Amino acid sequence: MSDPILVSDHGNWIEVSLNRPDRLNSFTAEMHLALRAALEMAAETSRRAVLLTGAGRGFCAGQDLGDRDPRKMEGPPDLGETVRTYWAPLVRQIKALEMPVICAVNGVAAGAGSSLALACDIVLAGENAKFIQSFSKVGLIPDTGGSWHLTNILGPARAMGLALTAEPLPATKAADWGLIWKALPDDTLMDEARKLAAKLADGPTFGYARTKEAIAAAATNPLDAHLDLEADLMKRCGEHPDYAEGVASFLDKRAPKFTGER
Repeated sequence: MSDPILVSDHGNWIEVSLNRPDRLNSFTAEMHLALRAALEMAAETSRRAVLLTGAGRGFCAGQDLGDRDPRKMEGPPDLGETVRTYWAPLVRQIKALEMPVICAVNGVAAGAGSSLALACDIVLAGENAKFIQSFSKVGLIPDTGGSWHLTNILGPARAMGLALTAEPLPATKAADWGLIWKALPDDTLMDEARKLAAKLADGPTFGYARTKEAIAAAATNPLDAHLDLEADLMKRCGEHPDYAEGVASFLDKRAPKFTGER
């Protein structure tokens, strides 16, 4: 049996591939644990960027429903427990990472697979990729943060339409709507995603982490409180060696050499 997660080491960043292509990379418990271990390794070894993608013809079809078939169980499954045990901790782990997390959606992202992509910091997708909120087809709600991200990024009208109809959202439209960062030609997607991961991995890691913190807080902060948060975060950034290096390199007209110090 092949590993459900593949990790490629690029020095100061890693590429993580969901690796169940015969099942459109749908998740099992084993796959969850393997992905979380890979992300934990990235954090513990002070990697400075993570690129997440899928093996084969699609990114991820979400939960493997073969593991949750009521016909094969003595009673109905506790899907809330599945979310609490696997999907919610995964989203929290991604959001808590100090480094940028890039997702390269290389085909269909459906159900929790779509939500997983949206939990990442920057989402790139091939032009033929699609985001499908397939939950309604089986009587469920968008989980894995899906209902939160859709509503906060797109607004309730588009979120409701996508969630109730399960209508596929093409990557180009997702980019036009602001749901993802960019839609790219399929044959250049991975090259561009790797270039971006390498670029961010050489950047000011501490400042990136504080940027993630500020943008995450903006979803709930009133403006007055957020202005105070920005001041606090700017103080911390200004005291960090990356700021001194960034200013020096700008004034010296040379490329900066950030250390990745946290």
